[in-house]
Amino acid sequence: MQRPSRQHPIPNPSLLMALSLPSPAPVREDCWTLDDTSTLIQAWGERHIDLNRGSLKHKHWQEIANAVNSSHGHERKSIRTAIQCKNRIDTLKRKYKIEKARIQESGGSYVCAWPFFSCLDDLIGNNHKASTPVAISNCKAAPVTTPRLSLFSKVPVAPRSGTKKRRSTHVYRSFCDSYLRRDVISNENEGKNGMESDNSLSSSRFKDREAGYRKLAEAIGTITDIYERVEVAKQRHMIELEMQRMQFVKDLEYQRMQLLMEMQLQIQKIKRARRASGADCYS
Repeated sequence: MQRPSRQHPIPNPSLLMALSLPSPAPVREDCWTLDDTSTLIQAWGERHIDLNRGSLKHKHWQEIANAVNSSHGHERKSIRTAIQCKNRIDTLKRKYKIEKARIQESGGSYVCAWPFFSCLDDLIGNNHKASTPVAISNCKAAPVTTPRLSLFSKVPVAPRSGTKKRRSTHVYRSFCDSYLRRDVISNENEGKNGMESDNSLSSSRFKDREAGYRKLAEAIGTITDIYERVEVAKQRHMIELEMQRMQFVKDLEYQRMQLLMEMQLQIQKIKRARRASGADCYS
């Protein structure tokens, strides 16, 4: 009896195309996409202005996390916490300071291509502009083209419709991977510059301290010389006074001896005169 031949199912072309694509590199679970970051900045900027640019509390960060999750928290890995939102804002602030410093050092010749610079400049720049809700809502990330996106240019894309479609996950992850690497490199450069400034500051402090010690040593040496000269002059004066005292005692003793000798001579003369007068009387 002849067995019926098995019919193998024809694979789906889209499945074969997806399998032929290279698997994306592993990235961090807290990778932020452009849309996530844009929503985060909008939610944070509204509360930042409502609090008169003051510091946000934990409940505010929780509200920001809820706003981000309500728009982009479709997957479990894409759910953000309040701490992740705060850390992301701190990273964006550091990035803004680096780009701002580059623009100031270049004298305006450097053009920042970072999509969130103008929005953060309105919120935390030195010249605070009157940011309105309309301006914050326009804080959208401009589309950024990276070399890694060209890997997916051969994949056929359906024509765009009136509704906005979500981009592919691996494109976002590849962009976030390169973006995080740029942030790490910029943070390392900022750390090196900070270490160099700290080293220069410590060396200047050491030089100032060394100069102070040198002046102190010179002052102590000057005081020692003055004290030595005073002591030498004092001893010389004491010796002179002692010599004058000894000379005075010597002169006084000499005068006393002269007086005694004169008195002895006078006494001898008186005795001789008496003897001579007594002899004359007996004769």
